Amino acid sequence: MTHEPRPPAGPAGVSRRAFLKGTAAASVASASLAAATASTPTGPTTLGPGEHELLLAVNGSERKVTVETRTTLLDALRNGLDLTGSKQVCDRGACGACTVLVDGLPVHACMMLAVDATGRQIRTVESLDGAVPHPLVQSFVHCDALQCGFCTPGMVMASLACLERRGQPTREQMAEDLAGNLCRCGTYGRVMDAIERTAAAQQGGGR
Repeated sequence: MTHEPRPPAGPAGVSRRAFLKGTAAASVASASLAAATASTPTGPTTLGPGEHELLLAVNGSERKVTVETRTTLLDALRNGLDLTGSKQVCDRGACGACTVLVDGLPVHACMMLAVDATGRQIRTVESLDGAVPHPLVQSFVHCDALQCGFCTPGMVMASLACLERRGQPTREQMAEDLAGNLCRCGTYGRVMDAIERTAAAQQGGGR
């Protein structure tokens, strides 16, 4: 009986069968990689001109708002969602009256686009309202830390960020954290009193 000669082994002693198995495995891996790459976003979402519907996470709730791409977060809050606590005063990020918290950090809402706030947690001064006002709001009233009121909502939110960040801030730390908020009536000392009072109450040493 005549036997055909067995084909020689491939390079480095690799048999034909092993070579074919390796090729098949590589093909499967390449297909899996291609599928994964196809499902991965290739870049940021691009929004063209005109109005777009956004979903903003504001004060613990998902809110829909229709805005143009140039609309600031401040305008979206005030005009689109009727959250008018944040004040539009200088409209150039100089006074802090429009301060809100975005992911826990104080932000001048007039300097941030609404589209850049999607997917982030936004807190406005309205979040401190309720059957019983937030202790910081009560401290502002107790310490008479407001006069004309234009700066107050932004000053309260900046003060809240200071408290949440530092716990019991020093006056120097308060001055640093409130540097972006201007009070035309000059009640800075009483604002700091309100922060100290709230911090003391949180530590069980209410004044």
